[in-house]
This record gives sequence, C-alpha cells and structure tokens, in this order.
Amino acid sequence: MLIRYKKIFEKIAMGLLSFMPEEKDLKKLQQTVKQYETDENWHLFLWKANEDFIGLIGFVQTDENTLVIQHITVNPSHRGQGIGKTMVQSIQEMFPDKQFKPTETIASFFQHCKNTEGSA
Repeated sequence: MLIRYKKIFEKIAMGLLSFMPEEKDLKKLQQTVKQYETDENWHLFLWKANEDFIGLIGFVQTDENTLVIQHITVNPSHRGQGIGKTMVQSIQEMFPDKQFKPTETIASFFQHCKNTEGSA
C-alpha cells in the first residue's frame, strides 16, 4: 500500500532512495529528501508490505496536468515481484486525471510497467 511521505520516514526514504544510482552520494540524497519535504510540487510515497517499507515512488508536478516520475525503487531483496509496476499503477489510480511521464533515468522501467499492464 502507498503511504505519503512524512518526516518520521526520513531514514527509511533515504535508505530506499540510496538504491537509485544518481542518489548514492549522501549530500545529494539529503538534498533530494529535503526537496520532497519542502517543495509542494514534489510528492513522495513509500510502499508498505506487511510491516515493512520496501519501495518508494516520487514525482514532481511540472504543470497542472503533468506528473514526472523521477524516483522509483524497490529494496533489492523484494525485486522481481512486480512491486515497482504495482506502485506505478497505484499512483496512476490516485491521480487518474494526470499524465505521467518518466525521467530519462527511469524511462525504460516505466515503459516496461506500461507494456506489462494487465498481465500477471
């Protein structure tokens, strides 16, 4: 289930974001989390399964109708289970009137999610 980011989830979010190649540097990671906390156009959600947070999806609203997904990551021990695809589908259901676009970094994964919609 998707849960909107709150300050109390900061360490968990930083841990999950650190799995993204461009977020390896601690200073960059801290800046990214601060941006999600302070910019009203940046939105971050964590994916909770059972009692654990195992994934994360973040996007920025660039205009009234467009949301750009810039972060999507799943804990490596939970990859290959369709969690990333489920997060993309869940966020699209939460914002059905918005158009989603990926950043270049996640474009291939986003396209994979779109191509496998409806399949098991």
